[in-house]
Amino acid sequence: MDKRFFYLLNKARHRVYKHADQRSEQALGISVTQVGALLLVAGNEGCLLKDLAHSLNLNSSALTGLAGRMESKGLVERRTCDRDGRASRLYLTELGHQKIESAKPLITELNARMTEGFSDDEVTVILKFLNHLANDF
Repeated sequence: MDKRFFYLLNKARHRVYKHADQRSEQALGISVTQVGALLLVAGNEGCLLKDLAHSLNLNSSALTGLAGRMESKGLVERRTCDRDGRASRLYLTELGHQKIESAKPLITELNARMTEGFSDDEVTVILKFLNHLANDF
């Protein structure tokens, strides 16, 4: 058994992301990053682009491209911020809401696949470990 945490974490992240992205493209016609962005916008309708960039760990130029692709696909609408004309806010379109609903079974499937073969207690330990890494580094 390989015991190199950093290597295994990086390899696992890459493989899971690649698999999820392929499934998302096949099932929904959008990337897994776009699904994540849609879910974040849905949870904070009218969010600023910079806040979405922070939540997705993307730099502003990468987020500008992502938002542009999502807007051109009709998933989101970008509106100028009332308080700061230089800033933009994102709002889901009806198609964006539909994609989220269509993504829910895929998310359930991916989560089930990742936890397959693990007991509830083991999943709890894995979640504790991942939350530790996500919040304490």
